[in-house]
Amino acid sequence: MNLESLPPFLQALLHPACYDHPVQKVGLVQTHISSVLLAGAYVYKFKKPVNFGFLDFSDLDKRRYYCEQELVLNRRLCPDIYLELVTVTREADGTFALGGQGQVVEYGVKMVRMPKERMMPRLIERGELAASHIDALVEVLSHFYQRAEGGADIAAFGTATAVAVNVLENFDQTREFIDQGALTRGQYDRISQYAHNFLAREALFEERRAGAFIRDCHGDLYSANICLADKVYIFDCIEFNQRFRYCDVASDVAFLAMDLDFHGLEQLSKYFIGQFCRRSDDPGLPAVLDFYKSYRAYVRGKIGLFTAGDPKIDPRVREVSLQQAARYFQLADRYVSL
Repeated sequence: MNLESLPPFLQALLHPACYDHPVQKVGLVQTHISSVLLAGAYVYKFKKPVNFGFLDFSDLDKRRYYCEQELVLNRRLCPDIYLELVTVTREADGTFALGGQGQVVEYGVKMVRMPKERMMPRLIERGELAASHIDALVEVLSHFYQRAEGGADIAAFGTATAVAVNVLENFDQTREFIDQGALTRGQYDRISQYAHNFLAREALFEERRAGAFIRDCHGDLYSANICLADKVYIFDCIEFNQRFRYCDVASDVAFLAMDLDFHGLEQLSKYFIGQFCRRSDDPGLPAVLDFYKSYRAYVRGKIGLFTAGDPKIDPRVREVSLQQAARYFQLADRYVSL
């Protein structure tokens, strides 16, 4: 990692002495929209000053607002993990401090650090993810969606027209990447045509709306955002754009089902959907499942392209991002070919 390419405040916060709690070494994880510092028993998450159209963190006031939203929304599922809004200040001597007395130059979110060995991807890697874990997830999720806000304003995001905004923009945003190493012309054409055809089935979307299945959901429900420790922790929901969070419950759970497929756990994926449909009394969910699975896989592929395109990203991360993007596009293509 080229530390000199990082913002000065992040370079400063990589030093353990910046923290008022025990820290031996500070780790840094970067995504296309965030920089995450792993410091002792806590995690500090800072939003990058980017504007992708669907997401705008381009100025300090916006980053503060979305940090506050992140706290409020994630406390729905993880009230004991999301702690507080933090400030980074530039002091009179030019140094940076967490919560200092100087000028505020950045805002972030402070969280409890969850046990790495109990993160869902680690369980998958070790071959330990079991039906009992899926049962626990279904229990938490079914209650969450029952309590989640609904109503006419949110249900408006479930029309075929509204869903099309989310789905079809992905094809506009990835067109320039065709035949550049991860997404082929054939995949692009097949997946986009399938999406257009499915979105024409307006009556099916109206059935989902009539059944009150459009809710204020999580929006980013996959294994990287789940920890299976003393209980189920589902974190890092979408805070930056309501139209990605206000969606069909089927779209939310399709993300996790797709993720299980991506990791070669097709049987657990089927078990998850079956248990969820029974627990939630939603027999109509399978009719839209492959559509939303394909959408979710394509979005993950797109994010891989965006991550790889960040000029500041580590070269190793860039290569892995491109490889994973290719796998996601293959999976999206598989769903539309079933």
